[in-house]
Amino acid sequence: MTAAKQLKAEARDRVGKGAARAARRAGKVPAVIYGAGEAAQPIALDFNQTKQLIFAGHFLTTVFEIEVDGKKTRVIPRDYQLDPVKDTPVHIDFLRVARDAKVAVEVPVHFVNQEASPGIKRGGVLNIVHHAIELSVPVDAIPEFVEVDLKGLDIGASIHLDGVKLPAGAQATTQEKDFTVATIAAPSKLAAEAAEAGEAAEATPAAEEKK
Repeated sequence: MTAAKQLKAEARDRVGKGAARAARRAGKVPAVIYGAGEAAQPIALDFNQTKQLIFAGHFLTTVFEIEVDGKKTRVIPRDYQLDPVKDTPVHIDFLRVARDAKVAVEVPVHFVNQEASPGIKRGGVLNIVHHAIELSVPVDAIPEFVEVDLKGLDIGASIHLDGVKLPAGAQATTQEKDFTVATIAAPSKLAAEAAEAGEAAEATPAAEEKK
């Protein structure tokens, strides 16, 4: 079971752009907690702590317990906005979640055993089509990553979602039938040589006919 990270926040008695700007001037990040059939709760978080949490990574797949006025609420971040110039947090949306709930999250893909891939050994290039996969998972068992094994794969191989072992309890949310995670492409030199060979093969019958 994943332990929820603890956060303290202040209640905001006003909402709207003016109230959000006032919170930012006070060194806070305005946020809102919503969902579970309850009214939305506007809050304010410490700016420095929030910035560190976002840029530390895995923010959108981390479960938090936010304490406001002595009451704790279990949540997961659903979205956040950054200042387009300063790249600092300006607003966060949190979704209330029960302990037995399932949530849809984007989980990064990690590729292993590249050294055991004949295609990569021969100079092939790992072409990553999807760096992350959206999964429906129990909120207390959100995986840090999905592992894809490249062992034994040669040039021209494709890794599809149906061939990837997902973490226990996880289900892919995509409806795409041929969801390609990655391919092993030929290096540019080999690709160019193959193209030239193909062009030569096509030209040969024409040359024979001319004779």
